[in-house]
Amino acid sequence: MDEPSMPTPPAPSPGPPAPPIPLAELLASKELGLRRIAGPAEADLLWVHTSEMADPYPYLLGGELLLSAGVLLTDPDRYVARLVEAGAAALGFGVRPVYEAVPEALIEACDRYGLPLLEVPPETPFTTIARAVWRLMAQARHRELRRVTRAQQALATAAARPDPVPAVLHQLATQLSGRAVLLTARGEEVHAAGRRPHPEAAAALARLARVVARERPGSPASATDTHGDTHLAAYALGGGEGLVLSLATRGREPGDHTVAGIAVVLLSLLAAPHQGADAADRSAALVRLLLGATPAEVAPLLGPDGPWTVIHARRSDGTTPDALTAGALGASLGSALVDAGREGDETVRVLLPATTREAPPQGSDGEKPRQPGEPGEPEKPRQPPRPPTVPPHPGWTLGVSTPTPLSALTTADTRAGRALAHAEATRTPLKVDAPVTGLAALIPPDQAAAHARTLLAPLTPPLADTLRCWLSLHGSWDRTAVALSVHRNTVRQRIGRCAELLDVDLNDMDVRTELWFALRRE
Repeated sequence: MDEPSMPTPPAPSPGPPAPPIPLAELLASKELGLRRIAGPAEADLLWVHTSEMADPYPYLLGGELLLSAGVLLTDPDRYVARLVEAGAAALGFGVRPVYEAVPEALIEACDRYGLPLLEVPPETPFTTIARAVWRLMAQARHRELRRVTRAQQALATAAARPDPVPAVLHQLATQLSGRAVLLTARGEEVHAAGRRPHPEAAAALARLARVVARERPGSPASATDTHGDTHLAAYALGGGEGLVLSLATRGREPGDHTVAGIAVVLLSLLAAPHQGADAADRSAALVRLLLGATPAEVAPLLGPDGPWTVIHARRSDGTTPDALTAGALGASLGSALVDAGREGDETVRVLLPATTREAPPQGSDGEKPRQPGEPGEPEKPRQPPRPPTVPPHPGWTLGVSTPTPLSALTTADTRAGRALAHAEATRTPLKVDAPVTGLAALIPPDQAAAHARTLLAPLTPPLADTLRCWLSLHGSWDRTAVALSVHRNTVRQRIGRCAELLDVDLNDMDVRTELWFALRRE
């Protein structure tokens, strides 16, 4: 049986996923020899999957170009109906060696259910099609990143002008080829740029802006809608003034949300009221990051130089937290450095700096304590920062990294994500990623890392993540499936593949112990 395409939850990526690929672009690749013989001509492909299962429905996520030679095809009508129900984007049917031609019943079913059907010639391997799709995705991703980079530079330049708010709105309207409006909570226009939409679309945009205006608790941070062929979006700005950025565009291109997010950050900073010193430092850090500074350069503005803790959190009831709820969690943890979640991701991320302990004043009762530097009293050095203690929070499930220096925040972010997955799988409100201690800590880290790389070299990252999660959950198939958001059969297949590649018996406790040691040091 083929490996189901149920992905492990990846470590937080630095950007949005690759944009979908139009089916027409794949068909335009003459070297593939693909031919559409049924179904609509338009479809968006998110990825490619090969399966010869009689019913691949449980293993599809939606948007796939499913490739099959029909080895177990017995009921074309039900087969196509299940693919459409699973959200497959298209079906590629390979002729030979099973079928000399695409079955007529399959063609009729695809026409009936509206699923594009591609005929794959015998000389075109399925892997060649997959490579072509990945190449097209990489090209589209590159185009999107270049566009976002250019937009970021243009918006940052506009923010430095004497009239920054109108300049940012004008640049945003230019980048999105639409209308950008800054509205108050009552719907009053503060600034606007770009071509005016139809009056009915403008009225719908004003109504959408009132949805996100933060005049009451629980309002969403953003909202989208459509009016005819006009795409509408509204984003609440930070700063507590109830301002809303509203957008009206003719379409929704890849990268538009990212470009709008950059504008929201800049406008929030530009339109914010007077801030205290801490808030001003955070704003300065954001501006410097947008203008190209590295995290190491802005870190001193955010907190002490000591260790940092990364926290991943999700609502226990499965609801998506809004920005206000995420901000309240950050406040209760003692940090304003909160990421309220990314598009399609319900995880809230909090960056918690170390706290600083002051040296207690010296002096007996009734005597004024001496100040450091006074004659006869040596100056007391400040004690080093100490990592915070994170307690459970009702209504939340938390995954906490070990305190880490600034240079290792990416690793801490990954470990916090693993801790959250472990907490959800075991139904515990809090899981802290434990540091390496005991006998394992006696081995020099460089030697341990080298051994781990050698031992785990045969495993791909998804297999290593699955093995790590499975061992951490004491070999539980069901809990590992929950933690990785995959089917339990997928876990079994991956663990079996790990045992095969490593040539070990995973039922042996000595083997498990050595692998766990290596996975912890990887």
